[in-house]
Amino acid sequence: MPAYDLAHEIARRRTFAIISHPDAGKTTLTEKLLLFGGAIQLAGTVKARKSARHATSDWMEGEKQRGISVTSSVMQFEYQGHT
Repeated sequence: MPAYDLAHEIARRRTFAIISHPDAGKTTLTEKLLLFGGAIQLAGTVKARKSARHATSDWMEGEKQRGISVTSSVMQFEYQGHT
């Protein structure tokens, strides 16, 4: 990769880490970032345990059944020319 391409790719990246106390809304915030960023069309239900929709970042069966986030998740999406 030429130096210009590498510099361009570095300049367009944005990184966010969401870290907080348990049950403080990390998953809700993550879902909203993905929704408003256009990466998903419908945000999952975070609190409803029996809902058919689950949070995008909750991929383990236990997380879906209990409505909690246990693992960390890495997600990437394009937004206004940035990754």
